[in-house]
Amino acid sequence: MLGDASIAASGENDMMEHRLTALVTILALLLYFAMSLQVAKARGTSGIQAPAMSGDPLLERAIRVHINTLEGLPLFLAGLWLFAIYWNELVAAGLGVVWIIGRLLYSSGYMADPGKRSTGFLIQFLATGVLLLGAFGRILYSFAAGG
Repeated sequence: MLGDASIAASGENDMMEHRLTALVTILALLLYFAMSLQVAKARGTSGIQAPAMSGDPLLERAIRVHINTLEGLPLFLAGLWLFAIYWNELVAAGLGVVWIIGRLLYSSGYMADPGKRSTGFLIQFLATGVLLLGAFGRILYSFAAGG
């Protein structure tokens, strides 16, 4: 029985090691949720009901921001967690915050004028790239080092 308690405590401690990554994951998903509300608001303002996705530039931009964020989420989230596990939790969480800031800049820029989305896109793209390539490199290194 005592062994089971120490195993359970060990598992809980392992999970606590990644609380920053978990927090950034939740923040990224809340951002995505907020973008879905932005689409709903644009639908209400434009009067365009689902399933229509065009007819008002504001609605079209809100939909594009939402979909583009969804397209990037799998790469970002996989990279975030793999980097945190194989490299460094704090750096992963920091890069995750950079990604969120990039997505916010992308969204506000795109909603104002699609030509103003580049800076935010570049920021989040670079953060995703560092997370993915950093995790990939660390995993390859562990094989080469015999770990």
